[in-house]
Amino acid sequence: MRRYEISDEEWERIGEYFPDKEAGSSGRPPKPARDMINGIVWIARSGAPWRDLPERCAEYSEPSE
Repeated sequence: MRRYEISDEEWERIGEYFPDKEAGSSGRPPKPARDMINGIVWIARSGAPWRDLPERCAEYSEPSE
Protein backbone atom coordinates (compact mmCIF):
# COMPACT_ATOMS: atom_id res chain seq x y z
CA MET A 1 0.00 0.00 0.00
CA ARG A 2 1.30 3.43 -0.92
CA ARG A 3 1.27 6.34 1.45
CA TYR A 4 -2.02 8.27 1.54
CA GLU A 5 -4.03 5.46 -0.10
CA ILE A 6 -6.79 3.36 1.37
CA SER A 7 -5.95 -0.13 2.50
CA ASP A 8 -7.44 -3.34 1.11
CA GLU A 9 -9.47 -3.66 4.32
CA GLU A 10 -10.90 -0.15 3.91
CA TRP A 11 -11.71 -0.81 0.25
CA GLU A 12 -13.53 -4.05 1.17
CA ARG A 13 -15.82 -2.00 3.41
CA ILE A 14 -16.69 0.71 0.87
CA GLY A 15 -15.90 -0.72 -2.58
CA GLU A 16 -19.39 -2.03 -3.25
CA TYR A 17 -20.73 1.53 -3.17
CA PHE A 18 -18.50 2.61 -6.06
CA PRO A 19 -19.16 0.56 -9.20
CA ASP A 20 -16.29 0.65 -11.70
CA LYS A 21 -18.48 1.12 -14.75
CA GLU A 22 -22.00 2.38 -15.19
CA ALA A 23 -24.24 0.71 -17.75
CA GLY A 24 -24.99 2.88 -20.75
CA SER A 25 -22.34 5.46 -19.99
CA SER A 26 -20.65 7.22 -22.87
CA GLY A 27 -17.47 9.22 -23.24
CA ARG A 28 -14.00 8.15 -22.31
CA PRO A 29 -13.67 5.10 -20.07
CA PRO A 30 -13.59 6.03 -16.37
CA LYS A 31 -10.67 5.27 -14.12
CA PRO A 32 -11.28 2.41 -11.69
CA ALA A 33 -13.29 3.60 -8.70
CA ARG A 34 -10.55 2.74 -6.23
CA ASP A 35 -8.07 4.95 -8.11
CA MET A 36 -10.49 7.87 -7.94
CA ILE A 37 -11.13 7.36 -4.22
CA ASN A 38 -7.38 7.12 -3.63
CA GLY A 39 -6.97 10.44 -5.44
CA ILE A 40 -9.51 12.10 -3.19
CA VAL A 41 -7.92 10.58 -0.09
CA TRP A 42 -4.45 11.57 -1.30
CA ILE A 43 -5.51 15.22 -1.62
CA ALA A 44 -7.29 15.18 1.75
CA ARG A 45 -4.39 13.58 3.62
CA SER A 46 -1.50 15.39 1.92
CA GLY A 47 -3.05 18.85 1.69
CA ALA A 48 -1.57 19.24 -1.81
CA PRO A 49 -3.41 21.09 -4.60
CA TRP A 50 -5.28 19.06 -7.23
CA ARG A 51 -2.67 19.79 -9.91
CA ASP A 52 -0.09 17.83 -7.83
CA LEU A 53 -2.22 14.69 -7.79
CA PRO A 54 -0.20 11.64 -8.94
CA GLU A 55 -1.21 10.39 -12.39
CA ARG A 56 -1.92 6.91 -11.00
CA CYS A 57 -4.90 8.39 -9.12
CA ALA A 58 -6.49 10.59 -11.77
CA GLU A 59 -5.67 12.96 -14.55
CA TYR A 60 -5.61 16.63 -13.67
CA SER A 61 -6.62 19.11 -16.31
CA GLU A 62 -6.72 22.86 -16.04
CA PRO A 63 -10.26 24.23 -15.71
CA SER A 64 -11.63 25.65 -18.94
CA GLU A 65 -12.77 29.24 -19.00
